[in-house]
Amino acid sequence: MIDDAERQMQFLYTLRSHGVTDARVLGAMETIDRGTFVRGLFAERAYEDTPLPIPCGQTISQPSVVGLMTQALNISPRDKILEVGTGSGYQAAILSKLARRVYTVDRFRRLVREAQAVFDELKLTNITAMTADGSHGLPEQAPFDRILVTAAAEDPPGTLLSQLRIGGIMVIPVGQSDTVQSLIRVTRSETGYDYEELRPVRFVPLVEGLGQD
Repeated sequence: MIDDAERQMQFLYTLRSHGVTDARVLGAMETIDRGTFVRGLFAERAYEDTPLPIPCGQTISQPSVVGLMTQALNISPRDKILEVGTGSGYQAAILSKLARRVYTVDRFRRLVREAQAVFDELKLTNITAMTADGSHGLPEQAPFDRILVTAAAEDPPGTLLSQLRIGGIMVIPVGQSDTVQSLIRVTRSETGYDYEELRPVRFVPLVEGLGQD
């Protein structure tokens, strides 16, 4: 049996070996236990670097991808962040350790409810979770310093881009849902948007409307 300390060392080693080198991001991922967000059948695989199924046909992303997406946002402690796609709540919990305020939305009420229960358990008081159509963002709270989208769009949605502050960064997977997608970092400038391709990824598609669950 691997004890908790050794498992944690292996977990952090895997993150580093996949390019997650930012000390603040690694610290946040060490603090937030992925096992808290993986229930049921897959609980024993919570510390593997692999995506796992969660309710409503969604997934919890593999930790190295979570780390790389978080690192790409280059978060500062004063930032206000929008996350589109709460899922298990794991990514939002990590963001909450790095930013001033995190707004996270998901189209499935059940996922928001279950994630909120974990946030409460962990006393993460700077996260606001709500059921909403993430493709529309959260205009009433815009502009955001950072936006993270955990579902793939064919193109970065204009609605979300418009909710970025000047100098703000959005990280989003882009591509057709049934092929490999690219993780893109978009930086808003005074004159427009700069796009940078980071790496191939695979995410569930960004779907409009609310879910049935």
